[in-house]
Amino acid sequence: MPIFPKISLRPEVENYLKESFMNKEVVSASSKQEAERKFEALLIHLSHPPSFTTVRVNTHLASVEYVRGLLLEELQKQFSGFSIPVLRHPALPDVLLIPVTGPRKNIEKQQCEVTVGAQCGNAVLRGAHVYVPGIVAASKFMKAGDVISVYSDIKGKCKKGAKEFDGTKVFLGNGISELSRKDIFNGIPDLKGIGIRMTEPIYLSPSFDNVLPSYLFLQNLPSTVVAHVLNPQPGEKILDLCAAPGGKTTHIAALMQDQVTLNAKVFLCSLFVKGEVIALDKILNKVEKLKQNASLLGLHSIRAFCFDATKALKLDMIDGIEGAPPFLPESFDRILLDAPCSGMGQRPNMACTWTLKEVRSYQPLQRKLFNVAVQLLKPGGVLVYSTCTVTLAENEEQVAWALTTFPYLQLQPQEPQIGGEGMVGAGLSPQQLKQLQRFDPSAVPLQNVDTDCLGDGKREDMIWLANKDCIGFFIAKFLKYMRGRPKEHQVIGIGRMTMFHLVSVESNMFIPQMAINTPGKQCRSQLFVSMNDFKTSLLNSLVS
Repeated sequence: MPIFPKISLRPEVENYLKESFMNKEVVSASSKQEAERKFEALLIHLSHPPSFTTVRVNTHLASVEYVRGLLLEELQKQFSGFSIPVLRHPALPDVLLIPVTGPRKNIEKQQCEVTVGAQCGNAVLRGAHVYVPGIVAASKFMKAGDVISVYSDIKGKCKKGAKEFDGTKVFLGNGISELSRKDIFNGIPDLKGIGIRMTEPIYLSPSFDNVLPSYLFLQNLPSTVVAHVLNPQPGEKILDLCAAPGGKTTHIAALMQDQVTLNAKVFLCSLFVKGEVIALDKILNKVEKLKQNASLLGLHSIRAFCFDATKALKLDMIDGIEGAPPFLPESFDRILLDAPCSGMGQRPNMACTWTLKEVRSYQPLQRKLFNVAVQLLKPGGVLVYSTCTVTLAENEEQVAWALTTFPYLQLQPQEPQIGGEGMVGAGLSPQQLKQLQRFDPSAVPLQNVDTDCLGDGKREDMIWLANKDCIGFFIAKFLKYMRGRPKEHQVIGIGRMTMFHLVSVESNMFIPQMAINTPGKQCRSQLFVSMNDFKTSLLNSLVS
């Protein structure tokens, strides 16, 4: 049974979503009543947290089992008297799952109250304590050490510094105040520590505030699937177009073993190929946070740039710094486009104040980024597109558009396949829909879990529930065929440089590619289909 109301949306936004989820193909596949029931269930699920907390282990520094042992010790400290299991995901070898207990319905509300902003409230429902910047209102006589009831101002109507708030609010649980009201609202802008330490949250979920920061990265389960679907290999050059805060970027680096150098003998030469992950984001403080995360996790193959990804493509070599954006066409073996989106799949989210114009603004931006990504991808390369939204326009419609616009792209099966198939309504075939992954929060009923039943639960049942009861998310995987490569691509070269590298394709074949720059002449990048042609060109370049 739901404990919170359904997500609050502007009427035009709710109608827009409803039209997508009740399109003709959906209704004909079930019924109008069933489609409407599923849509209403989705809105309710979005306001509630998932049933599991998901963490990814930094396998670059430690084994999963070693970190699991450390995490079990930490949970014993946080939940004294409770036995909370930590499960290894069978299809995601670097992922651990911790069940969330709740909703707890017997928590006694206190007279002393604190009201927090909606974003802070969402974080509390996922296990966070209340930090001072999130506090909007506090009772007049609140002192440090008081037991406080915490509420979320889900519609953003409470005035900062108020002594009480009688508007629409949701009870989140109780905690102990670390500061007095006077301390919180004394006008000091740098006050950022914990304001309320949650002791009786309505959903009991572990806090990861500074918990094993070099070993664990807190992520939603579908987000951990993305890098595995991309399947980066040691020695490859990878681009994460919209990378901040770096969860997927650092995952990619860990999976490719962080700057592993390959030494392969090809004819008379040794080819040294160093793996590299290029991460772009246009907001400077987010890029700095990404760099901090990479450093904390001990990853060195990541190069992060503050750069607008829509401008990441360049067509000549006259200007620019080597290795920095913008990049020449066909520069990357694999590209992740975790696109900016409306975020309508995030949980919990009790209210969204966005206008319909704002929600619909993401589709053209995503297409602009997608166009750049396709041109930067090598023939035989892989492009993974993902969002954390549930709209048809930003997911399946984008796939249909991409397949029409770029005929040399083909959808690929995904591994692991954990989410459901794509939603009908965008003109994709049944086979194409099966190659997509859509994580639908309404796929299972809302859960009521107490600590007593955790020990009785079967492991396979809990894994199944974790796969279903998560945030709304979408993943598509594309392969760029060789025929997508222009017959001849020429750029102006500066200086003399001879490079050799391998272009990998999903079939595990390797195609040699060579680019030669000669002073004052044009640089031609040539893809060789004949090994004899490659050998001849290679030897000629070495003696010239």
